Amino acid sequence: MGCIDSIFSELKASNRKALMPFVCAGYPGLHSMPDILLALQDAGASVVEVGIPFSDPIADGPVIAAAMHRAIQSGCTPGLVLDQVASVRERIRLGLVAMVSISIMQRLGANSGIASAVARFRDAGFDGFIFPDLPLEESEAWRSAAGEAGLSCTFLIAPTTPLDRAAAIAKASTGFLYVLARSGITGERSELPEISGRVSELRGITDLPIAVGFGISSPDQVRHVVQSADAAIVGSALIRRLSEVGNDGSPAQVAGDFCRQLCAGLGT
Repeated sequence: MGCIDSIFSELKASNRKALMPFVCAGYPGLHSMPDILLALQDAGASVVEVGIPFSDPIADGPVIAAAMHRAIQSGCTPGLVLDQVASVRERIRLGLVAMVSISIMQRLGANSGIASAVARFRDAGFDGFIFPDLPLEESEAWRSAAGEAGLSCTFLIAPTTPLDRAAAIAKASTGFLYVLARSGITGERSELPEISGRVSELRGITDLPIAVGFGISSPDQVRHVVQSADAAIVGSALIRRLSEVGNDGSPAQVAGDFCRQLCAGLGT
């Protein structure tokens, strides 16, 4: 059983739900991430998605896209991200999932192969992948390499994804399902759509834990999501708060305080 599987199994056994924050590596400062991860852990997060900065982020709204561009301009590279995760992994009980463009992975494996690229993430301390721009039909080699390395591999299901297609995505995924609460680009929303029907429908085709994201920004919205789903994913709302940290502020404290507020919606 992989780390992500174990985390969700333990949560289910104790009738708890998960908060899954998204952070952009290299943001708001080039070396902010390790302390942010520790703060999120202390605040109650179960799994953290670490976005590897990419010049053309898929489906990301202006807040996350701006963070990624700034991180790249600051000198953030995949190699630096791996080094930072490795430096803090021994103190981290969280599950760490890399959200990474397949083009980055292809570059990392250009000379050494797919298995080597995947192994670099495993050795650094990551527990899984989300490949937002990898077509399911082209994913077999990457899924196989991730599985052999003991890492989860998760794909996204949109509100408009037909059920038969969702079943194929679920069959190919490991760790959890990433279900989008709405179509479009990421960003905070004052209201979320009704998701319980969609989650119930998906539970009929998979036993994987279901994590719902896109637009979540408040404890009430977290509460709304975890009434039916197993986890709530929060991205843009956290990144926006980190963008407002002044020169004398602490990104880790801001991240921890916001995560703690959101965890109040988990009902634990």
